[in-house]
Amino acid sequence: MKTKSSAFTLIELLVVIVIIAVLLGIAFPVFSTVQEKGRATQDLNNLRQLGIATGTYLNDNDGVIFTAGGIWMTQLHPKYLPSWKIFQSPFDKRTASEVDASAPVSYGLNGHGANGPNIAGITTDQIVRPTAYILIAPAQTRSSTSVAFSGIPTVPVTVYKAASVPGGTAVGGTHNHRTRINALFADFHVDSLSWKDFLLDSDSNAQADANYRWNYGGPGVPP
Repeated sequence: MKTKSSAFTLIELLVVIVIIAVLLGIAFPVFSTVQEKGRATQDLNNLRQLGIATGTYLNDNDGVIFTAGGIWMTQLHPKYLPSWKIFQSPFDKRTASEVDASAPVSYGLNGHGANGPNIAGITTDQIVRPTAYILIAPAQTRSSTSVAFSGIPTVPVTVYKAASVPGGTAVGGTHNHRTRINALFADFHVDSLSWKDFLLDSDSNAQADANYRWNYGGPGVPP
């Protein structure tokens, strides 16, 4: 009497392999999405901490937004932010460091100001619409083929509204296929913006205060 074999046939094995491959194909994008959402949340948390530290700095310095022409990051570190880690976005793939001369800095101060490379040196009462004005945001730089971060503590790091600024700036956001970017506003709230809305510098139906986003003095006043 013949006994029935319990081994897999070649067809059954191939079916199992195909099923596993399909499941992996479904799981990988979901896992990647979860990872990206986690990085976006950490990015927002970093900006919140930068906002808290900046607010404390302003209280100690009569509302003056850092020293004109100075490196704004070193005015927060180490007194108001003891670790350089907060200055590094989770989307910045460089190796973390606490070396004052070379620690990665991912966030930039609004680069459209009256005192050189950024708005450092103005007082908070000069910002007409703090709820709309971007104070700090991820500051990416562009090469011919990629978009990446390059800020370090020895150079003032700035962020700009457009991709045509000399020196190279980001051509897309940090997440959601570069369609979104987070930002800290001058009233110290943080928000996630579409890349299109981030670049706006004039009113639209959806963004009524966009003309205050990059110009602290408002419409008609040179940035």
